[in-house]
Amino acid sequence: MANSRFESTTWISIAIGPPLGGAAIGLFGYTITVLADGLSYLLSALGVTAIGGQESAPSRDASKKVTLRDLPDSWRYLLSHPQLRPLFLNRLVLGGLFMATEPLLSVLMLRDLHFVPWQYGLAFAVPCVGGFAGSRLAGPTVAKYGEHKVMWLAAIGAVLWPIWLAFAPAGITGLLLVMAIEFGVIIAMSLFNPVVATFRLKHIEHERLSRTLSAWQISSSLATAFLTLMWGVLATLTSTRIAIGLAGLLQLATPLLLLRLRLRATTPLRAPGLLASSKRGSSSLRRRDRPTYGGGFRVR
Repeated sequence: MANSRFESTTWISIAIGPPLGGAAIGLFGYTITVLADGLSYLLSALGVTAIGGQESAPSRDASKKVTLRDLPDSWRYLLSHPQLRPLFLNRLVLGGLFMATEPLLSVLMLRDLHFVPWQYGLAFAVPCVGGFAGSRLAGPTVAKYGEHKVMWLAAIGAVLWPIWLAFAPAGITGLLLVMAIEFGVIIAMSLFNPVVATFRLKHIEHERLSRTLSAWQISSSLATAFLTLMWGVLATLTSTRIAIGLAGLLQLATPLLLLRLRLRATTPLRAPGLLASSKRGSSSLRRRDRPTYGGGFRVR
């Protein structure tokens, strides 16, 4: 499955980055490390520019251009779709709560528990091995158990761990606990992510694919920004541990959002009446355009 390959590549890069960054901070300090990181983007841009070559400009179809005016219709589509709605809401809440606690966890580990930067980097790099393993298992697992069961179990597996971050102690015990918790979260989410990505491609009508995915991404970013702000305020009013613990407690309820997805596993794969204006638009993705778990996917 192509999505699982993309996911595994992402986790490999994440596994390498944090320990290198932590080591660089320890050796050279924060300022030089940040400057070097910025320089790496410049070198990357120069490297891409050096590739050279000529390519004809792609033809542009103004009717297919995604604009802000498409967002309300795309949100209505997502919230009306019997298969996509529970998954969309689950991802907004779960992803937003995960990201909202990342800054708080940095404060907890670096300020309150007095971990040094290389330990902080190590705590997130080692568990990324689980991300590589989980993403590679996505295809075979779905082939054996089916999409709905894998998404349901992975969603439950991802939320069993974060609440325990609020009880992390100082020292080597705390470092190992954070590693174990992150490993549990990452292996579940790396299994969940490629299955969700493929599931979306299979269930979104081909003609509105780019609009719907854009609306999904914008919604995810807005939810993450809002929840990060709210949890920062909560941590200020209470404490870092209480805010992290409350996020973990709420995450335990997020699999309930997938209950209707499970109940509707045998229902038609498109939301009725949403594309009635076009006979062609009302059809599902044709067979040759459908994503597959065995040999990648093709979307035109």
